[in-house]
Amino acid sequence: MLEPNLKLILFFSFVGLFTIAASVFDFRFRKIPNKLTIPMFLLGLIFKVSFNGWSGSGETGFLHAGLSDALLAFSVGFGTLFLLWMIGGGGGGDVKLMGALSVWLGFQLTLYVMIISTVFVLIGTSLVVFTSVLTRGIWKTKNKYVANSEKENKKKKAPKETVGDRKQRRIMAYAIPIALATWAVLIWQTTQPIIH
Repeated sequence: MLEPNLKLILFFSFVGLFTIAASVFDFRFRKIPNKLTIPMFLLGLIFKVSFNGWSGSGETGFLHAGLSDALLAFSVGFGTLFLLWMIGGGGGGDVKLMGALSVWLGFQLTLYVMIISTVFVLIGTSLVVFTSVLTRGIWKTKNKYVANSEKENKKKKAPKETVGDRKQRRIMAYAIPIALATWAVLIWQTTQPIIH
């Protein structure tokens, strides 16, 4: 178990407030503002440099990783979701959320959060779709969540899908699974510090 100190208190305060705020914004507005993600990214870099320097403080554990680990984590967290965003598989706010959060978490915990959040997304999406099928029926559920192909749109002379249309089709706000996965990983890490 980790003993409370300034580094630990700051880490959990910033990560906690950030994940809660991002989840609320994403749930209510389907948007995570830059005024939340960019300062968190910069604060993460300052946190890593101030407490751990470039290569870490010499101790093991996620709190002691340095700026080099944070930048590697950023490249994985931001980079992976950026590729998904490029092909239409997520929102830009999700990309920046994971980029900012990964700087704080470090490389290894970022990987765990990405894997666990994917599991949460699969479970949550399945529940939402299943509930929708039961309450609305298959066709209304399909029309709500599945986009028409360009070929179908041309036949119907429908306008091309907009960003707003894609937002409406989003089944769930991705910040919520990221927040849940982050807290699951951090609770596991602080109660059973076996990952170094």
